[in-house]
Amino acid sequence: MSLIRGRTGSRLRAMTGAATHGGAWSIFRPLRGVTPADVGHDLIAGLTLAAIVVPEQMATARLGGFAPQVGFFAFAAATVGFAAFGSSRRLSAGADSTITPIFAGSLALLATSGSAQYLALAAALALMVGVLLILAGLVRLGWVADLLSQPVTTGFLAGISLHIVLSQAPSVLGVAEGSGDVYHRLAALWAQAGATNGVAVAIGLGVFAAMVIAETINARIPGALIALVGATAATIALGLDRRGLATLGQIPGELPRFVAPSLDFETLVPLVGLAFVVSLVIMVQTAATTRSFSDGDGDPDVDRDFVGVGAASVLAGLAGGFPVNASPPRTAIVAQTGGRSQWAGLLAAVVVLLLAALGTGLLAHVPTAALAGVLLFVAQRIFRVGAFAEVARRSPAEFALGLLTTALVFVLPIQTGVAVAVVLSLMHGVFTISRTRPIPFERVVGSTVWWPASPTRRGETWPGAIVMGFQAPLSFLNAHDFRRGLMAVITRRPTSLRLIVLEASSIVEIDFTASTILNEVIDAAHAAGLDFAVARLESVRALAAFERFGVTERLGPGRMFDTVEQAIRALGGQGAPHAGPGV
Repeated sequence: MSLIRGRTGSRLRAMTGAATHGGAWSIFRPLRGVTPADVGHDLIAGLTLAAIVVPEQMATARLGGFAPQVGFFAFAAATVGFAAFGSSRRLSAGADSTITPIFAGSLALLATSGSAQYLALAAALALMVGVLLILAGLVRLGWVADLLSQPVTTGFLAGISLHIVLSQAPSVLGVAEGSGDVYHRLAALWAQAGATNGVAVAIGLGVFAAMVIAETINARIPGALIALVGATAATIALGLDRRGLATLGQIPGELPRFVAPSLDFETLVPLVGLAFVVSLVIMVQTAATTRSFSDGDGDPDVDRDFVGVGAASVLAGLAGGFPVNASPPRTAIVAQTGGRSQWAGLLAAVVVLLLAALGTGLLAHVPTAALAGVLLFVAQRIFRVGAFAEVARRSPAEFALGLLTTALVFVLPIQTGVAVAVVLSLMHGVFTISRTRPIPFERVVGSTVWWPASPTRRGETWPGAIVMGFQAPLSFLNAHDFRRGLMAVITRRPTSLRLIVLEASSIVEIDFTASTILNEVIDAAHAAGLDFAVARLESVRALAAFERFGVTERLGPGRMFDTVEQAIRALGGQGAPHAGPGV
């Protein structure tokens, strides 16, 4: 037990040491090292971020069935939590429209949207998600963020964007919101088509258009805030709320109160699966954000940022909020406006808290159609048409996989659709690895380099020897195809064949099943009177596996070589190499 404790402690110390400049875990790291020259940059970035955050957090909170100020609380708490425990100096955490539809739809099945039970469930989910993310960061699960392939991720985001559009369509059209699954909500919209409110449509699409234009001119222009202020001013001046235009209404001015949600165990059980799904999506988006907006201080610390976003979600839950996420668009704003540290985010948090406490009277006349327009803009941002087109052009099969993911995420309950998307991505990865086959290698003319045979390049072979390569980890997923390929060489061998060399530079790992099959292939080669050698097995893990599974012993002494050339000259050299096609 002491040895286990020692190894665990060493690992955690190594992790925390790597996550900080000083060699030990420290909090508020992204606030350190700020010079007087940086203050002005952070001030501009913070005010610009606040202008973006106010309408976005209100709209996202409403998307999840929460009062606007809850979005402010979630952003402020998330910003403090990430600044304390994260690594990135620019990453912005807060309410996010990618994950909000996922948990909002699931929570609505457990409690009435906006009710006290609903709020308690959302806060509890935020705590669970936060704990999972903190654990993921501490045990270095950054690699989990790579489980979703790009086509599947693109399809997943497209499905989420369609959910956002569907959820905001009633507000834009000025009709009653439907309930139930996708089909019932679409049917409700169709049934109310004749009751569309033209003013609501004009405001919703106007806000959307204003944001598109502002971004086209300069991404730093707070188009959402400008459009929201304009829509609110028009509502007040023209009395549009008296003509059937829905507005937010009176919002109580308050500050967050940090209280842990009180729920019994049976109530929390249904949240466990949802917490894992939401955590995975957050990990994927956080890793992408961290890597895309590196501080330039070395490799981005994805694992520490998992801890930071986890702490952000915990604080958001204690503040009565909901799970939060890293935001690529907001992080981009901080980077584009010259933000140097998390002081920019903290300034924005102070602004939104002041608005929550003192400026709620200004929000009473905000049209819900205007907030819907903000979310429509967000939806078109995460529906990556360009990425879809690129995948379609280069890989039609993966494009079909992305479209299938979109359909599943949109048609099925979102939590189920996301889980299926993860499974599809993993199946795609498994399929890619399982398609690997042994291929012949040839010597590059005029060199000692052995390379996969190609009809477009002239290569050389060596009399009496054949070189086969396997360009993937060797595991139970592809071991049987590996055996079929090598056994075909053995059974169809010409009489001159004396040696088979396995070029193993790409075999970075081998599992028990694959090692058993490799041993069988070696035995078959020996029974056929052939020598069998392995060259360029460079992976430390694969070398250890060869020893552990008895492959090295089965090969026999002197059958492991640094290069193919060494293996052939030592065991199978007959004459000189000649041009293909083979032995």
